Amino acid sequence: MKYIVNFLVILLIFIGCSTKEYVKIQSLPKTNLVCTEFENLPDWEDEDYDLALRGFKDSCKSGRTKKIYKDLCSKAENVEDAREFFISNFLPFEIHTQEGEEEGLLTGYYEPYLRGSLTKHDQYIYPVYETPKDLITVDLSSIYPDLKHYRLRGRLQDNKIVPYYTRKESSKDVIEADVICYVDNKIDLFFLEVQGSGRVLLDNNETIFIGYDNQNGHKYKSIGKYLVDKGEIPLENISLQSIRKWFRENPDRVEEVLNYNDSLVFFKQKEQPATGSLGLELTPRRSIAVDKRYIPLGSMLYCSAEQNATKFSHIVQAQDTGGAIKGEIRADMFLGFGDDARSVAGRLKAPLKLWIFLPKGDM
Repeated sequence: MKYIVNFLVILLIFIGCSTKEYVKIQSLPKTNLVCTEFENLPDWEDEDYDLALRGFKDSCKSGRTKKIYKDLCSKAENVEDAREFFISNFLPFEIHTQEGEEEGLLTGYYEPYLRGSLTKHDQYIYPVYETPKDLITVDLSSIYPDLKHYRLRGRLQDNKIVPYYTRKESSKDVIEADVICYVDNKIDLFFLEVQGSGRVLLDNNETIFIGYDNQNGHKYKSIGKYLVDKGEIPLENISLQSIRKWFRENPDRVEEVLNYNDSLVFFKQKEQPATGSLGLELTPRRSIAVDKRYIPLGSMLYCSAEQNATKFSHIVQAQDTGGAIKGEIRADMFLGFGDDARSVAGRLKAPLKLWIFLPKGDM
């Protein structure tokens, strides 16, 4: 029999699903868990335990990870046997949806490379905005604690807060924001928003790093779904590559499709390559974006997915979020920088199983 427990309350879970030593986790989202053993994880014996341990230690630089795993972060600094460290100190719990489903979806993202300039001229005409000065963010948790993951964004007009400008409205130069740089391709800029961070090669040969800072408050809407619903691209063929190809073949409809997504991302310049929501540099194949309503940022998980004979079965760290990442068993895997990463990320769409690693003992 499988025992389902809930993240919303303090968890009392038998270690190994059989003994009476407890695990206690507080204040985590509502997610169904099924207790299991390491030996049941697909391809567990093929894991690179040392690499996984380095990933955990890196994630422990974040206060979110330390809050979840506490003394295990310091314990990880003096480990001789990485495999034994995981088995002795953690329990794997398979994540199920509230409806009891065991599979979700794995997609991929990457760090794009754009061309730009610090000044607007010639082909460099598309602005990369910082957070606007007139953007108002209302944190609802101060009034409604149950809404701690929700924020309202808007702007002040006639002493009232109204929705902030949509993507289409922003094209009319109404945004009151500093510009980090100007890039030469609006489609590349759109996909930069989707990826969340990237590099820009300036016309003075300097490379700058930029990353997500804020958003206009409008719900993210998938242009891929829009193209499928319009009958432009078959569902089974939808990918980053097929969308780009469609844009090349339909230049007169670029604005229509991009403006379908009212959401607009604002950026800030950073000192290092792609970083996630924890402020940590992302590690290819080992960092994932999750829905923090169900999976706490900073937690360690095990994923299992396969596409075209390529397996993604290994330990990962929940270090990022994304507007399109919704649901309990939903992850977006960071795949790195460059053309190879873009190729894999653009096509990755595989059934996914997830396990979260919780610490043994009373925390």
